[in-house]
Amino acid sequence: MVRNQRHEAILSLIEEQEIETQGELCEALARQGYAVTQATVSRDVKELHLFKVRGTQKRFRYACAVRQEGALSEKHRELFRASALNIRPVGNLVIVKTLPGSASNAGVAVDELAFREVAGSIAGDDTLLLICENAEDGKTVAERLSAVIKG
Repeated sequence: MVRNQRHEAILSLIEEQEIETQGELCEALARQGYAVTQATVSRDVKELHLFKVRGTQKRFRYACAVRQEGALSEKHRELFRASALNIRPVGNLVIVKTLPGSASNAGVAVDELAFREVAGSIAGDDTLLLICENAEDGKTVAERLSAVIKG
């Protein structure tokens, strides 16, 4: 139970603040009453699949793309809507046509969605290819992504 609460605290902290290092994360958790070591925070970072992105106040900051399957931050939802032009299933594949130079942006949004049906993805310049286990999964993913565009 404490681990899950700590994980939620970490996710809240990195959404609210620019935290660049595990040491900073330890200090922020301590201010909230969590006595943790850097080794514990290191494990938490790995379990939560945190990664670093460019910050605005600091050089880098921790971020988390996936909180739960099907959840998409408003920022990534708008990014996907702005970049995706056409979505169509082709057997077990889903082809997402985007504006030139925007396929990787669309891919970030799809990665955040963490659909269990998507086994992997490849982004080019204006095409995002999603690989699913079977044609039924491909159709499901295409429908779900189309729903994201429609709002």
